[in-house]
Amino acid sequence: MATQLPLVSVIIPAYNRSQYLREAIAGAVAQTYRNIEIIVSDDASPDSPEPLVRSFNDPRIRFRRNVRNLGIGGNVTVACREAQGKYLAFLNDDDVWHPDFLEKLVPPLEANPDLVIAFSDHYLMDADGAIDFAATEQNTRRYKRDRLREGVYKPFIRMALLDLTVPAAMATVYRRDAIEWDVPPQASYNYDFYFMYLACRDGRGAYYCPERLTRYRSHGSSATAAVGMHLAGYFVHWYERFLQDERLRPFHPLFRKKLAQRNQTWGYALLSEGRLSEARGRLMAALRGGRLNPGLLTAILLSYTSPALVGGALATYRSIRSAL
Repeated sequence: MATQLPLVSVIIPAYNRSQYLREAIAGAVAQTYRNIEIIVSDDASPDSPEPLVRSFNDPRIRFRRNVRNLGIGGNVTVACREAQGKYLAFLNDDDVWHPDFLEKLVPPLEANPDLVIAFSDHYLMDADGAIDFAATEQNTRRYKRDRLREGVYKPFIRMALLDLTVPAAMATVYRRDAIEWDVPPQASYNYDFYFMYLACRDGRGAYYCPERLTRYRSHGSSATAAVGMHLAGYFVHWYERFLQDERLRPFHPLFRKKLAQRNQTWGYALLSEGRLSEARGRLMAALRGGRLNPGLLTAILLSYTSPALVGGALATYRSIRSAL
């Protein structure tokens, strides 16, 4: 008798993007690894996608809908609480898995109980689903996956929390009993980064498959685009927390450097919105953290002027950049 494959819980957090959700669900349904449950968790979309989800007529799909909007982190949390699988994987409602995604990432986890995650590389596609091959190659290099060979990495703290090598929200499979699936409010927009922290902090291992097994959709209504530069604020919170975690002590000098970089980026975002006092606080924190560059010093000086002057300076800077 063939051994039963372990159940994998696929979490698809959804909100108001039915035009993409159909393709995401289709990619999950088409997995060659068949023993899955698919939890589509709708975060109180104005137009419920329930009819779309039901149209697949697949008994492995379970639809749930929040009575009020919880935000991405809250939506993920309630969906995770319903998951029954030995393994858990997230699929954004606008991204797509290739059919062999789970087939290639679950076996390494089964073979090595000391692994907490398995992940792959991925493609970048535009709003219409066309793959941007040049941007994909650049993205692989940016997150240093071009330097990785297939295999096990233990520990993977630097990979997960500093280089951001792991595409946690749509190209990773997790061992469900390895971490607590409860997203605190401050981690809502980068809940996947929080999960990486929980997964790697104890020094356990990760398996990497260099094949591109998923496609990430880049478009104006994506969560990342909506948060923009303010995502730096969320990273500031977590890097401050990491500096209080003794298990991460060997990496504290690198976290301090990252914290300064994120404070500078966040300061720029606040400055562009005319929130000069708040911006100055973040920019000065970056300076105290060791950042010293003309852009930072200029931004600090601008924070002592007026919102109108800042706006004019930024407009001039953008026009110069666009002309180059």
